[in-house]
Amino acid sequence: MSTTNDMISINVTIDIAASTLQMIVENVKKISGADEKGIYRVDTAEKVNEMVSSFLKKYAFNEYVNNIDNYKR
Repeated sequence: MSTTNDMISINVTIDIAASTLQMIVENVKKISGADEKGIYRVDTAEKVNEMVSSFLKKYAFNEYVNNIDNYKR
């Protein structure tokens, strides 16, 4: 597994289900809570970034891309 020193940030477009994004928004709102005016101040796009990055690390994306068979459709 790579360390953070080996990591680079890239901007990509990914397809996720609308329901998945909705779950992320709902959960991050639960975690952060609203301010005194009832407004949620969360960066949901950054949370999606964190969730996808965490998933890729946890499930060995390096091993997946190393397997040439995964490039075939």
